[in-house]
Amino acid sequence: MRAMAEAGWFPEGALIAVLTAEPIGRPLDYRAPEGGCFAGAFVEVPLGPRRVLGVVWGPGEGGFDPARVRAVLRVLGVPPMRDELREFLVRMSDYTMTPLPAMLRLATRTPALAEAPGARRIYRLGRSQPDRMTDARKRVLEVLGEHGGAGFLLSELASSAGVTTQVVKGLVKAGAIDEAEVPRDQPFPGLDPHLPGKTLSGDQAAAAATLRGALRDGGYGTTLLKGVTGSGKTEVYLEAVAEALRLGRQALVLLPEIALTSEFLARVEDRFGTLPGEWHSGVSQTERRRLWRMTAEGGVQLVVGARSALYLPFRDLGLIVVDEEHDSSYKQEEGALYNARDMAVLRASLNAAQVVLASATPSLESWANAEAGKYRRIDLISRFGAAEMPEMAAIDLREEAMEVSRWISPTLAGAVGECIARGEQAMLFLNRRGYAPVTVCRACGHQIGCDHCDARMVEHRFLKRLVCHQCGETKPIPLACPSCGAEGRLAPVGPGVERLAEEVAERFPQARVAVLSSDLFGSARALKEAIGTIAEGGADIIIGTQIVAKGHNFPLLTLVGVIDSDLGLQGSDLRAAERTFQLMRQVAGRAGRAERRGAALLQTHQPDHPVIRAILGGDDEAFWRAEAEARRAQGVPPYGRLAGIILSGPDLQPLFDIGGALARADGPLRRVGATLYGPAPAPIARVRGRHRVRMLVKADKTAPLQAALREWVAQVRLPNAVRLAIDIDPQSFL
Repeated sequence: MRAMAEAGWFPEGALIAVLTAEPIGRPLDYRAPEGGCFAGAFVEVPLGPRRVLGVVWGPGEGGFDPARVRAVLRVLGVPPMRDELREFLVRMSDYTMTPLPAMLRLATRTPALAEAPGARRIYRLGRSQPDRMTDARKRVLEVLGEHGGAGFLLSELASSAGVTTQVVKGLVKAGAIDEAEVPRDQPFPGLDPHLPGKTLSGDQAAAAATLRGALRDGGYGTTLLKGVTGSGKTEVYLEAVAEALRLGRQALVLLPEIALTSEFLARVEDRFGTLPGEWHSGVSQTERRRLWRMTAEGGVQLVVGARSALYLPFRDLGLIVVDEEHDSSYKQEEGALYNARDMAVLRASLNAAQVVLASATPSLESWANAEAGKYRRIDLISRFGAAEMPEMAAIDLREEAMEVSRWISPTLAGAVGECIARGEQAMLFLNRRGYAPVTVCRACGHQIGCDHCDARMVEHRFLKRLVCHQCGETKPIPLACPSCGAEGRLAPVGPGVERLAEEVAERFPQARVAVLSSDLFGSARALKEAIGTIAEGGADIIIGTQIVAKGHNFPLLTLVGVIDSDLGLQGSDLRAAERTFQLMRQVAGRAGRAERRGAALLQTHQPDHPVIRAILGGDDEAFWRAEAEARRAQGVPPYGRLAGIILSGPDLQPLFDIGGALARADGPLRRVGATLYGPAPAPIARVRGRHRVRMLVKADKTAPLQAALREWVAQVRLPNAVRLAIDIDPQSFL
C-alpha cells in the first residue's frame, strides 16, 4: 500500500488527502473512490452538506476514527494536476504566505470544470447585417466583434450584452449571428513554427540564436532581453517561441495590459499562420474552459495572457515570456499578493523551462540578477530598420512664461505646431486620468472626497461625474459645495488629460485630437479601434496617460511632449526614481519609430534632478548603477527584504490596538535580525469604508523572513471584522 502511494496511485479505500479551494487552510482526509485514483486527480468530495471540487494532494494523515472518514464521490474526467504545478502552488504559497486553498482557487478558476465533455450550441458573428438595428442588437454584435471568432453560449452572450436571449435569437433569424452545434473543448488550430519570420538585423539574429540554443539545450534558464524601444524585442522572442514549438513544447507569453493583446495577436498570426489561445478577463467563460482543458491535454501550443495564465495546467511548458517585465501591472495587489514576473521564474524552474524577461527599461531586480550572473543578458542597442532613437531635451518650466491655468509651455506649443504643420503626429503625455485631480470650494476650501475612502474624487468632465480612483465610487458633479452650500464656487485644481484636451482644442482649433485613457473606453475593442485609427493617421495630436507608453506603434508620431515629468518623483516610494525613469523612457520611445527621426521634450521644474539628467543623457547603465548603490546602502530590495503588513477593519482603534500588540511581541522578528516600523495610518487610510493601518518589516536578504513572520503574527488573535494581509516584496506603500 505504501509503495503504491509513493508511486502516486491510491487503491479503493486508501486514505488520501484532498485539497479544496475552501478556506479551511489544509487538505482533508478522504477514502479513495471505487477504482482508486492518482495523485493530482480532480475529484468531487462531500464537505458538510455540500459537494465541492478538490485535488488529490497525497496520502492522508490519519490519526482519528477511520469510520468517520468519508469517501470521494467521483473522479472528474479531466487530466490530473501535474506534479510540477502542485509543487509550484506549494512553493508560491510558502513564499507569499498565501493559504494553499487560495492558491488552488487561482489554478481552478474555470467554469463548468466538473461537467463532462459533449456538444454545445454556440453563437458566433455572422456575415449579414440585420435589416433593423436597435441598441440591444448593436450591443450583442459589439460583444461578438470584440472576441473575434470566439463562440458564446446563449445565456453568456445575452448576459455579456445586457439583453434578453430573445434578442440573440432574433439576430440568428436575421442571419447576423451563426448558431452551431460544436464539440465542447476542441483543440486550437496548430501554429506553424516553420513559416518564415521577419528578416532580422545582425544583433537580432544573434539574440534569437542564443535563445533558440538555450531551448535546445534543455533545462531551466532566465534571460533578460533588454532592448531600446523599437529594437525588435518581440520579433526576437517570437523566434524563441518558434523553437519551443518545433521541440514540441508549449509556450506562454504574458502581457501587462489587455489593450496590448489584439496588436500582439496579429503579430503572432502573421508569424505562425493562426491565432494562439488567449487567457484574460476579456475572454468568454466558454473559451476559458476550453483553453484550460487544452493546456492540460496539449491541445494548444501557445497561450497569450495576463498574469493569471501562470496557473494554467500546461502539459509541457517549455518557454515563458514576460513582456514589459518591469510593468507594475504584474503585481497582484488583492487576494493572493504576488509578482507574476518572479513567479514566472519559479514556475519555469520547476518545469525545466526557459524564461525571457523583455523590456527596454528592466526592473532593478532583473538588472541586479543579470549583474550577479543569475540571469543571462542580451542587449539590443539599435532600433530596427531605418528608425533612430529620438532626440531628448528638457523644457525648464522655471524659465517659461506660463499662463494661468495653462499646462503646455510656449516652447512645447511651438514644437507641436511645427510638427502638425509637417503632417506628422504629436503626443502629449500626462499620467492623470480625468479632468482635474481635485475639486475645491473657493468659499470654504473644502475638497470633495469619496464617502467610502480617504481619497479626493477626480472630476471626469467627459462622464459628467466625480470618480474615486480607489474604490470606483461615482457621483454627479455638484452645483453647490457639499460643505458650506455655496453655489458656483467649486473649481477644478490641477490638470488631467481631459483638461489638457480642452487646452489643446483652444490652442490648435484645426487639429484632430484623440484622447487615450483607460476610463474613456467601454471595451477592449473600442480601444483597439481608436489605436488603429490613430496609427493610420486619424489624429494630429494624441493625448494620453500611461496606456500610451506600452507597446503601441504610431508610424507618423515624431514628437512626444511630457507635460509633468516631475509627477512621479514626488512621495517616499523607494521605487519612485526607477518608475519615473522607466515611464519617461517608454513614453519618449513612442517617437520616431519609422523613417522620420523623432524628438521628446520633457517639461520639468527640476532639470538638474538625477533622474531627469539620466533620461536626457541616455546612459541607462549609469542610472541603474547609481540606483543600485543607493538601494544597497539602504539595505532595501533587491539588496534587502521588505514585507508590508496591512491591518484593515471597520473601526480604527482596534487596528492600532492589534498593531501595538504585534509591535510589543516582535521577538521572532528580532531573532532573524529584522526591524519593525509602525503601526501607522496608511497614506490612504480608508478604502471602501474600511480603515487601514500599515506596518513594515525590513530584513537582510538572507533572513528566513517568512518563518519569522508566521511565528510573529500567530501570537495575536484577530477579531472577525479585522483582516491582516502580508505583502512580501511590496510594490505599493499606499
